[in-house]
Amino acid sequence: MKKKLTKKIALIGLGAMLIFSSFGFRSDFFEIAKQIEIFTTLFKEINMNYVEETNPAALMDTAIKAMLADLDPYTNYWSEQDVEAARINNSGEYSGIGATVRVSDDALVIMEPYKDYPADKAGLKAGDEIIEIEGIQVADYTDDVGELLNGSPDSKIDITFRRQGELKKTSLSRSAINLKAVPFYELLDENTGYIVLSRFNSKASSETIRALKDLKNQGAEEIILDLRGNPGGLLTEAINVSNIFLPKGELITTTKSVIEKYNRAYQTQKEPVDTQIPLVVLVNGRSASASEIVAGAIQDLDRGVVVGARSFGKGLVQRPKELAYGTQLKITISRYYTPSGRCIQALNYAERDEEGRAIKRNAEDYNEFKTRSGRKVYDGGGISPDVKLETSEYSNVTNALLAQEAIFDFATEYYYSNELEDPESFEFTDSDFNNFKNFLQKSNFNYQTATERELEALLTSASNEGYEQDILDHYKSISTEIDAQKKKELDEKKHEIVSLLTDEIIKRYFYKEGLYEYYVDHNPEIIEAKSILKDSQRYSEILR
Repeated sequence: MKKKLTKKIALIGLGAMLIFSSFGFRSDFFEIAKQIEIFTTLFKEINMNYVEETNPAALMDTAIKAMLADLDPYTNYWSEQDVEAARINNSGEYSGIGATVRVSDDALVIMEPYKDYPADKAGLKAGDEIIEIEGIQVADYTDDVGELLNGSPDSKIDITFRRQGELKKTSLSRSAINLKAVPFYELLDENTGYIVLSRFNSKASSETIRALKDLKNQGAEEIILDLRGNPGGLLTEAINVSNIFLPKGELITTTKSVIEKYNRAYQTQKEPVDTQIPLVVLVNGRSASASEIVAGAIQDLDRGVVVGARSFGKGLVQRPKELAYGTQLKITISRYYTPSGRCIQALNYAERDEEGRAIKRNAEDYNEFKTRSGRKVYDGGGISPDVKLETSEYSNVTNALLAQEAIFDFATEYYYSNELEDPESFEFTDSDFNNFKNFLQKSNFNYQTATERELEALLTSASNEGYEQDILDHYKSISTEIDAQKKKELDEKKHEIVSLLTDEIIKRYFYKEGLYEYYVDHNPEIIEAKSILKDSQRYSEILR
């Protein structure tokens, strides 16, 4: 055992020295060398002298994750499986069951089965909890359990899953999965084209170009580009998608870093498809990274109107760095800036509050910038739209509902309690909303506001100073009032909550394709986008 440990430690030490050498002769050369030596000797002593047998790999994994947690959430260590997952995400192609899944404590929860792929053909539904795969209990599997669902095309897989408390079994054959960057596009009326761009994989620009050309051939004279919920992806594809509507040689984004070689300006490299067609870009709080680069360029260069809500605010650039044994470090190397000079990043991970949360600037601290035509725009993280809509926004309570899967779980309950034959006839009624609030009560939904966190900190400080009893009654009174306000917030933010509930429910019955069809006539953002495009004077005034 000791010999094996020593061999592993020697390999780790060698890897550490290779990492060390890659830093070059920077000013902190000695400090890096010193800390690597301390860590290496500490790691060796623990593994050779601890009272019980240790697991060097698990210890190292813990050490790496703890170290990276102090940086930002996008700087991550990737195992071989993570590297493969990133490759799949960028290419949009893999072999598996054709569903997005979420890892819970003892199961893999089906979030969305893709239409006509193996999971769908086998009858799996959103909300199903996979508890066993090929005889392996999900709860007992310590590695990346989602990898058990992937495999070579046509290979068989047996699954045990839980649906509404009842155990079921099914068998299916894996197949090649092709995730489209543009899952939907359509001519909405005689001359308005609508394109959904859902991810920036390697096919993003080519599929967007194909959709745009097809729509123009059908008679489209104005375009709505939907980037809502698009989490981003490849920087090169963000440049190429912008290039579809902007001339060759146009600055799209710059990246800035303390490391000189990562300071770059990214310009369009190709001839555009159409620089004149009126354009509206839709964004929301889940439009991030590459989506924000495109929306920021379109806005700063006055090429189109941005509609929706402030985007996510991910303005940090990552690059994978090869490590040993097929692993990688995905490391943040720089920040994105729009053509006007705005920083997209919302949170400052270098500055944190007392509880370790990254600092977000207040609106009064935002800096003013100018678009090409002189319009005022501001930084502060993300892209603030030219036309804001309440239905696109995500308040504290809405974010909490999403984080705790309350909207997803209610949609599951709704699906098994209601029939719906036609999406056109669907309406989420006041009665449905009351049922949703009752559902939240039964499921003990709760979330903590910033005020509550500050009150807790105040109570702790008072306790330390001996004043706890003096302010406890006031604390309870304020807490009761906050609880009442939180209940009111559900009704005050009803418009945005109902919009998300409607999306999730429609998707359960008619897949993502059915949701897009429903959007065409019912979605407030699309209706507003069409209204702007039909009013040429309003469109021009927004951009002036």
